Amino acid sequence: MILIEDHSVPVVSRWTFYRVGARNERPGITGISHYIEHMMFNGAEKYGPKEFDRILESNGGYSNAYTSEDMTAYYEDFASDILELCIDLDSDRMRSLAFDPKFVVSEMGVVREERRLSVDNSIDGVMWEELSALAYKAHPYGWGVIGWDSDLAAITRDDAVTYWKSYYSPNNAVLVIVGDFETKRALELVRTYYGDIPAQPPVPPVRTVEPEQWGERRGELRRSAEMPALLVGYHIPNVKSHDIYALDVLQIVLSGGESSRLYKKLVRDLGIAVYAQANAEWKIDPGLFTFDVKLKPGMDPAAGERALYDELDAIAAGGITAAELEKAKNRVLSSFYNGIQTVNGKANRIGRYELLFGDFNEIYKVQDRYQAVTVEDVKRVAGEYFKKTNRNVMTLIPEA
Repeated sequence: MILIEDHSVPVVSRWTFYRVGARNERPGITGISHYIEHMMFNGAEKYGPKEFDRILESNGGYSNAYTSEDMTAYYEDFASDILELCIDLDSDRMRSLAFDPKFVVSEMGVVREERRLSVDNSIDGVMWEELSALAYKAHPYGWGVIGWDSDLAAITRDDAVTYWKSYYSPNNAVLVIVGDFETKRALELVRTYYGDIPAQPPVPPVRTVEPEQWGERRGELRRSAEMPALLVGYHIPNVKSHDIYALDVLQIVLSGGESSRLYKKLVRDLGIAVYAQANAEWKIDPGLFTFDVKLKPGMDPAAGERALYDELDAIAAGGITAAELEKAKNRVLSSFYNGIQTVNGKANRIGRYELLFGDFNEIYKVQDRYQAVTVEDVKRVAGEYFKKTNRNVMTLIPEA
């Protein structure tokens, strides 16, 4: 439990982070973490179906949640005078989620429809799902958070209850409260409402380690589309590696605005793309550094690949300029500090650091780690990770 008083405005943000996400699933129940996220709003012993949001919103509050590969998080933003109500609401569903058979069926229909909209009927969704399956042969990161539809169709109420009991316990959760409250009072409320919720046995660790990739892997998608596209992913280390900070800086150099290298080369100079974005993932286990390139209609995807790889090779060989480094550091640090200006942003960032690093105090070391990144560090990580043998490529070929 992490409590941080902030009396600048009379509001509170209360987050519960559970150490469970797609990486904790197995074939046959993929997507169950995201499904449980939905079920957490469908009634418990004290507050029945749909009562959570109705009660919270009638008191001026707002709630939401998200599921990722590494975690599931729930939050409420509210006026400070209803702190006790919000703690009561959340502890009720941690203690006694109902799993009413009617909502078990209807909510699974909602989740499967979400999959149809975001993946099956979305070219981008299919591309990203295919890239993950291509890049990961063993690790659970190989399937998406939404899960495979055949698994969703087969998940039973017993599967859901067993999974919830295993992962939704106090010893597998981190409670973060930030805002206008008194710490002593908040502690009393937490002990009162959560104190009798039993702990569960420690959850099983994720043992599978993705084996090293020894050659380029390629996939192709042929769908009705306006323009060709590329997704490229390179394996990178997990969030505890200090290389993450150099890779973060590098993603800004490559795609941080219209002055970035990929925009200038692919969009402005060569005129072959309309969009080029880079992203370095922060994950508990080794993730991917990805490139998303949308080419102009009629362009040859091979030309887009050559232009992308030429830019990456240039950085691996010659590095970046001191001006590019300084600009990228300023942007990434500005984004970090902007993200913690609100009580919600602060609570979210603290909780994420606690789950990703195992210690939220890592948040205080970020500025120094970014400032320590050098031109040589950026050059080194580009050469080390942007190798052909470490590359996964998905190409979209438009069809009529």
